[in-house]
Amino acid sequence: MDETIYSVESTGSKIDAFLNTVVNRGRFKLSWEIAPGNGLHEDFENPDILVRFGGHDVEILLANKAEVLLALEQLTTEALRIPTEHHSRICFDANDYRMMRVEELRLSAITAAERVKQTRVPFKFSPMNSRERRIIHLSLRKETAVRSESAGLGPQRQVVIYPAGMPTPPQMPSAPPQRPGGPGGRGRRR
Repeated sequence: MDETIYSVESTGSKIDAFLNTVVNRGRFKLSWEIAPGNGLHEDFENPDILVRFGGHDVEILLANKAEVLLALEQLTTEALRIPTEHHSRICFDANDYRMMRVEELRLSAITAAERVKQTRVPFKFSPMNSRERRIIHLSLRKETAVRSESAGLGPQRQVVIYPAGMPTPPQMPSAPPQRPGGPGGRGRRR
């Protein structure tokens, strides 16, 4: 197993330089602090580096389930050429969004597991990214009456909670998305 550690001393200045470029070109009014990542939510997210944002435009980062915050995190890790398997070692946050989201996912997992235990009917979560799916799986790792699996492909990948002992149904191949106006995509012809 690779034991690479990303420290503020070795990686912080590169993160800062990249963020300065993006934030200045985007004319965002943001500030950030780059710190060691200890203490976020150790059972679920334990990054080496935590970048906390503040400032007038922080709500832009958090809109639509923190879509811009997560995209900025992804762009930064790609620009710094951090291997994909290490992306979780660098975490971006604003207004404690990540900590609250971890707690929300943890409670959702527990609630869904209780429902599956009572009804013996599998429960499907909405599609979510790999980091959030991992939080669901980790939340249920000690449960013996249920099990969790990821199902689906790409952005449609989701967690399904099954009663323990229930076999996983075979995956149906997903149809390609339909273009507006049918297969040709041009709409109705006149």
